[in-house]
Amino acid sequence: MKRHTARNIWHLGIKELRSLWSDKIMLGLILFMFTVGIYVAAGAQSRELHNAPIAFVDNDRSPLSERIIDAFYPPHFKHPEHISQQEIDPGMDEGLYTFVLVIPPEFQHDVLAGKLPEIQVNVDATRMTQAFIGSSYISSIINGEVLEFVRGYRTSTPLPIDLAVKVRFNPNLNGIWFGSVMEIMTNITILSIILTGAALIRERERGTIEHLLVMPLTPLEIMGAKVWANGIVVLASAMLSLFLVVKGLFQVPIAGSITLFMIGAMLHLFSTTSIGIFLGTIARSMPQFGLLIILVILPMQLLSGGVTPRESMPEIVQNIMLISPTTHFVNFSKAIMYRGAGISVVWKQFAVISLIGTVFFLIALTRFRKTVAQTQL
Repeated sequence: MKRHTARNIWHLGIKELRSLWSDKIMLGLILFMFTVGIYVAAGAQSRELHNAPIAFVDNDRSPLSERIIDAFYPPHFKHPEHISQQEIDPGMDEGLYTFVLVIPPEFQHDVLAGKLPEIQVNVDATRMTQAFIGSSYISSIINGEVLEFVRGYRTSTPLPIDLAVKVRFNPNLNGIWFGSVMEIMTNITILSIILTGAALIRERERGTIEHLLVMPLTPLEIMGAKVWANGIVVLASAMLSLFLVVKGLFQVPIAGSITLFMIGAMLHLFSTTSIGIFLGTIARSMPQFGLLIILVILPMQLLSGGVTPRESMPEIVQNIMLISPTTHFVNFSKAIMYRGAGISVVWKQFAVISLIGTVFFLIALTRFRKTVAQTQL
């Protein structure tokens, strides 16, 4: 690259930063997405069971039944309530309880006799998330308490083999650890596309694109300036959010190198900012650009593996999404941030996303040159 070309890209990028600084709405959007947006997505909508209302109908009144009831406590469940059989239907109809467990008479006696008594679990499935997660919680808690109780009475009786489950990378299965980092990845993609595309459309609507065209500037210089200027804003915002919100507010441990993650994010931004410029050349107005954003970002995010594991998708979808930079970004970001992977593990994905970024950049540059040529006619 010639020296004057690099200088032009630098000065045009500074102009882009000044233009963005004067756009208070866009600055507010960046601030919101990397602060409140992260908190809402990761904290307020945590995937764990939290304060689920539960009640018991204890028809046994035995030490075992009391032990089971005492095993349910905050923060996963509210303090259990003791109710009668007649209160089950009215209470669930009014939404007072998500779970109502009915312990049958002679429950402890049947357990010690080697029988298989049943505990009835009534679930309010209108609270879908709590119902799905809570049922597995209840089963695990009751099985554990019964096993410990029986072990105290049958020390000589061999017990069934237990699975020794060891959870790696997130031992407490805390959804905040996962959600907050994934939300940063999502915001990097969304904002980089929005900022670059909106910057190009803003130039066209204000008529400043014609001012640039009468200068001794090439489309490569104009596009390169928008890529680095908007990319550096997104990267800096993501880094601040990672330190202040994720590590500071949520106390999420980061297993790998943040520097390596940022290098990967830069390669990803090379692709997504190019996509934003490409969409900006297609859309003729900001409303059209907004509709295109929906059509492009939703598939990129939902099928990248950040929301649903790629292994759960049809094979043809997995293969198609290999051309999307978000797929590789999510893969190596998970490896770095959660599993502490180094460059020896992620270098292939870095190479692939660099290739994808180059292709998208060349496609966007070709389209931008055609748009400039049409403007000059």
